[in-house]
Amino acid sequence: QVRLVESGGGLVQAGESLELTCKISGNIFPAAGWYRQPLGKQRELVATINRLGRTDYLDSVKGRFTISRDNTENTVYLQMKTLKPEDTAAYYCTTGTVIGADYHANSGWGSGTQVAVSS
Repeated sequence: QVRLVESGGGLVQAGESLELTCKISGNIFPAAGWYRQPLGKQRELVATINRLGRTDYLDSVKGRFTISRDNTENTVYLQMKTLKPEDTAAYYCTTGTVIGADYHANSGWGSGTQVAVSS
């Protein structure tokens, strides 16, 4: 059973930065992804990273967000720069696999970490 613990969220002003951390218990994971869910909206996939470090991003965060992983610590990070009010959401990490160009989450969900960006 994979356990995911997200942290690092907070309230910041537009243009500022945050780094989210996801501690993952269990076996080595092939791939991981960060999702976000704004209040009252559907969850969306923000960034993924495979076992080789290949990354993929939602168009609206390209150039501002960076996903990375530390395999020795079983941790995944999401560095977020130049934050915008529309980045406000609860952020969740998952583990999964990448098949072709698609990421498939196969872990459960952690409790998430809240990011709020004021204008």
